[in-house]
Amino acid sequence: MTVDAKLLARARRALYTGVISDVLDSLGYREHAMQPHVRPLDESLTICGPARTALYMEVFHVEKGKNPYELEIALIDDLKPGEVAVMGCPRGGRVAPWGELLSTASKARRAAGCVTDGLVRDVKLIRDMKFPVFAGGIGPLDSKGRGVVQAIDVPISCGGTAVKPGDYIFGDVDGVCVIPKRLARECFRRALGKAAAENTVRKELARGDKLAAVFKRHGIL
Repeated sequence: MTVDAKLLARARRALYTGVISDVLDSLGYREHAMQPHVRPLDESLTICGPARTALYMEVFHVEKGKNPYELEIALIDDLKPGEVAVMGCPRGGRVAPWGELLSTASKARRAAGCVTDGLVRDVKLIRDMKFPVFAGGIGPLDSKGRGVVQAIDVPISCGGTAVKPGDYIFGDVDGVCVIPKRLARECFRRALGKAAAENTVRKELARGDKLAAVFKRHGIL
C-alpha cells in the first residue's frame, strides 16, 4: 500500500528508529535493522523515504572507453523528491560510492538522502550542506577501478539487510531501519500511535511514578 504525503510528513517529523523497530517487530518483520556500523555523518539528521537502489560489484581495473559511473549517474539524475539512494557495496572497504558532488546533485533534486554500507568521502562538505548520508565508513578512495554499479532499481543487500526498490528507509542517530513497502503505511500509522503513547509514559515517569505502575498501565517500556 502506498504512503500518502501527509502521513509521510508526519512520520518524518515525529518518529524515531526505536519506535519504528518496535512496530516492525510487532508486525512480524524482525530482520529490518541495518548493521550498527552504518552510521549517520550528521547525528542530528533523520532520513526517511522510499528507496532507489544500486548494486555495486568489486572490480580491479578501469575498462577503457567505458564510463565507470554510467549507472550511478543514471540513478542520481533520476532521483525524485523524497527518495533515498541506497547503495549496496561489497565488503572490504575498497568502494566509496558517495561524496559531496553526488550529495549536491541529489539535494538539488530534493532527494531525502543516501544510505550505503560502503565508504563515503568529502565528509566536511556533506555535513556543511546538511544532507542526510549514512555510511559504513569514511575513506578517501574513489570507486573508479574499485567498484562499479552492476544494476539499479533491483533488490539488494545493504548493511546486511534486504532492500527492494520502493521499500521505505528510516534512519537517525540510532541506526537505519528498512520498512517493506507493503507494510509501510501500517507501520507509520502504528508508530505514530506508539510515539504518542511513549510521550505519555515519559511524562508519568518524569513526575516520579513507579516504572512498574506505568508499565502496568500502558504496557510500554
